[in-house]
Amino acid sequence: MSHWKIAAAQYEPLKTTFKEHIAHHLDFINAAARQQCELLVFPSLSLLGCTNDNPSLPAPPDISLLQPLLFAAATHRMVIIAGLPVEHNNRFVKGIAVFAPWMNAPRMFHQSHGACLCKDLHTINVVDEQPEGIDMDPACSLFTTSQSVCEPELLNSTSRLQYFSHKFAIAVLMANARGNSALWDENGQLVVRADRGSLLLTGQRTSQGWQGDIIPLR
Repeated sequence: MSHWKIAAAQYEPLKTTFKEHIAHHLDFINAAARQQCELLVFPSLSLLGCTNDNPSLPAPPDISLLQPLLFAAATHRMVIIAGLPVEHNNRFVKGIAVFAPWMNAPRMFHQSHGACLCKDLHTINVVDEQPEGIDMDPACSLFTTSQSVCEPELLNSTSRLQYFSHKFAIAVLMANARGNSALWDENGQLVVRADRGSLLLTGQRTSQGWQGDIIPLR
């Protein structure tokens, strides 16, 4: 993997308007830009505030409302993955929107587990099944997953992710809204783990390996 810097936005559950969620996302994006990050991953359903009290999800927002995130991706030369509902098989399910400097519109994916990215960040393969059961593309350098879970589900999820990292020799970045966002290296070793609160978890890959940091959101 080339020298690069990635980040997970620990976006705490928040009930507010969609416009304010966009503004709050931009706060995280600006913080990641100050750290010179090339990739920023938000938790599950981040554009709904990482919480949904209804048994069914609402329709996704109009794509025009997402333009500030697309502009931010182009301005900061950053790939951004945010969580929102998408339509799949005639119903609304959890999904992700990918914003990148080379895109004219965000790309929407339904997903349940995460996404594999190649080191150029141009190739994104979304994972629908349990990640430990997939055929891993050897070109992939990073697996990202967007979560909004508490214990004990969080403990089970982190155990699976660590095993997956070690099995496929791939770095894993988890953005979890409810704390303990984390990064594991290609050997399944924990690089950095957050506590609770609104913060940015960063990881930098150099020739000496991975280094991690926690940046409070100001």
